[in-house]
Amino acid sequence: MSNPVLPGFTADPHLVVYGDTYWLYPTTDGFDDWSGTRFRAYSSTDLTRWTDHGVILDLATDITWADAYAWAPAAVERDGRYYLYFCAERAIGVAVADSPAGPFRDALGAPLIAADAYPDQMIDPMVFVDDDGRPYLYWGQGASYQVPLHDDMVSFDPARVRVHTPEGYNEASFVIKRDGVYYLMWSENDTRSADYRVAYATSGHPLGPWGARRDVVLAKDEAQGILGTGHHSVVRAPGSDDDWFIAYHRFAIPGGDGTHRETAVDRLHFTGDGAIARVTPTR
Repeated sequence: MSNPVLPGFTADPHLVVYGDTYWLYPTTDGFDDWSGTRFRAYSSTDLTRWTDHGVILDLATDITWADAYAWAPAAVERDGRYYLYFCAERAIGVAVADSPAGPFRDALGAPLIAADAYPDQMIDPMVFVDDDGRPYLYWGQGASYQVPLHDDMVSFDPARVRVHTPEGYNEASFVIKRDGVYYLMWSENDTRSADYRVAYATSGHPLGPWGARRDVVLAKDEAQGILGTGHHSVVRAPGSDDDWFIAYHRFAIPGGDGTHRETAVDRLHFTGDGAIARVTPTR
């Protein structure tokens, strides 16, 4: 495995496992003001050789309520259908398909979460499905909004929305569960900053309350020229008990910046007491 794992400029990678296959859903990057309009999907069985499945959702042709700012896709499977949560025009939408490669179609014909639904920015969705099959939606820049999703995967009760603002939180909530402990991870600082990084807290419930910020998970390595490491996702390798990987973006090497980023994948380890060890970013 070598980094970057995808060609060109990509960011906000959502790495997920379906069966024995890894799927990556990134933001298409390289545009001023993050003004991309399309999402693509990539698959691999070894995290090394990736198949590009082309455009799976195009705002211009597939979405009636937004034209630009296609960011931060997140995918999940439920009862044989595939749901893609995404940002567009600083709102959050959801699309559905019968295949992880799409094509995806707008599930609602309107945003799932409008741009002005709550304070701060309504971006960076993520869905976590617990062991009992209950799904939870996370999103938000400036604050982490969290709510149980209904079984239809495209609605929720606004009265049940919780908001958390962990120390250092900026955006990109991501939740995993290991040995009965829930880990909430997020990105700190601005994606245009070389100091963009990932930190975490833990809880005994998928909606918190979350304990104090425990540590940084992933940060820049200036000696290697690796900067701006953040907006990540985490998966356990198929068939493994405790083999984990983290996907994230960083400034493209060489000469990248906050709108010219690339996707990397590295190993994620836990210590004996359940803490997340600091990730070593690689080239």
